[in-house]
Amino acid sequence: MSRVKLRELAHSRTGDKGDTSNISVIAFNAEDYSRLLQALTVERVAAHFAELLGGDASRVLRYELPKVHALNFVLPGILKGGVTRSLALDAHGKALGAALLDIDV
Repeated sequence: MSRVKLRELAHSRTGDKGDTSNISVIAFNAEDYSRLLQALTVERVAAHFAELLGGDASRVLRYELPKVHALNFVLPGILKGGVTRSLALDAHGKALGAALLDIDV
């Protein structure tokens, strides 16, 4: 199986609450869901965002949603205080979904 960018197999939605971001990755086609399950492990996502997580990747959570062919990742602390406390340009973390879709799978 050839490697492709995740964005060719799925799209993403993000949300935030405080300093926590959640990133949903939704397969365009049901048959690609198993590929997402294999490629997007907690360890892989944590490594992809290691710099933003400050080395504390152990709190990254993955939820599997097989009926909608999606994965939801919860990344506590990644928003560095959240919308009302962060001076980051992307306080809501909307760019995190695009960053995740850049992974090769």
